[in-house]
Amino acid sequence: MLGPKTVVIVNPKSQGGRLGKRWRDLADTIGRAFPFDEALTKGPGDATKLAREALRAGVERVVAIGGDGTVNEVVNGFFDERGVAIKPEASFGLLPFGTGGDFRRTMNIPLELADAAAVIAANHCRKIDVGKLELTTNEGTRALRMFANIASFGVSGVVDRLVNESGKKLGGKISFAIATARATWAYKNQRIQLIFDGKPSDRVEATINTVAIANGKYFGGAMMVAPNAEVDDGVFDVIAMGDFNFGDLLKSGRRLYKGTHLAMDKVTARRARIVEAEPIEPGAIVELDVDGEALGRLPARFELLPGALSMVVPGVGVSAMG
Repeated sequence: MLGPKTVVIVNPKSQGGRLGKRWRDLADTIGRAFPFDEALTKGPGDATKLAREALRAGVERVVAIGGDGTVNEVVNGFFDERGVAIKPEASFGLLPFGTGGDFRRTMNIPLELADAAAVIAANHCRKIDVGKLELTTNEGTRALRMFANIASFGVSGVVDRLVNESGKKLGGKISFAIATARATWAYKNQRIQLIFDGKPSDRVEATINTVAIANGKYFGGAMMVAPNAEVDDGVFDVIAMGDFNFGDLLKSGRRLYKGTHLAMDKVTARRARIVEAEPIEPGAIVELDVDGEALGRLPARFELLPGALSMVVPGVGVSAMG
């Protein structure tokens, strides 16, 4: 029996160009698990455009192979420019091959390509929530971006920019660790305002190092920033790392990877479906990190769309390593 008509969107630049060099062999491995057509990206934004074209042409399943940035672009391709689903019954699949791999961890997708391809062949789907983000671009205009994993702001946005500027030559965890050290040393905590679920009475002013608006659990190369987040519970986990100094950050490092930082004095966690954030100081630049991409800055509005995407995930009893 034939499965859903499938397109695999390939980012040849993933892992510093390794994916492009190995694609023919990798395509053979995938092809043994399920039939597919391929579409290769040539530059930023291509994965979104290719996914939209595929869905509008009648494709039933779109699979991303690459890292978190490729995943983000393909997820955006399931929605039009206004954030409306193009083909709600279509499904999204993930074959991990990138620098970060944070969304893969949350979704328990196996690291080995053959195992991940077998998950897609089994076609066990789960409805997951998707974040809809209205942000301010670096040019000062407004833009809309969807995200499946985590959007954050503060030092994380600076880390993101540094990782992307480095070309990610050293691999995921090392690239993120070096960029985190560089950003943290130079970063000055910023004053921001948050409004939750559209209630001005629920307004918080805070000095922050980083705030994560989390649908998934991991960001920044395996940091478990939102250990209690669930991708299908209809709310964001909003994790605020407050007025951290360099010593606090050194102490919190290991705890962030283990997900035990929520008990720290300067960390707060709450849940909301809509979060509005802006800097308090006029003209302050608070940079955003959206699924590992440096896309702009505050002011921004984050809204969770419950069950907005059908994703192919491992069935019961399948575990992911790494």
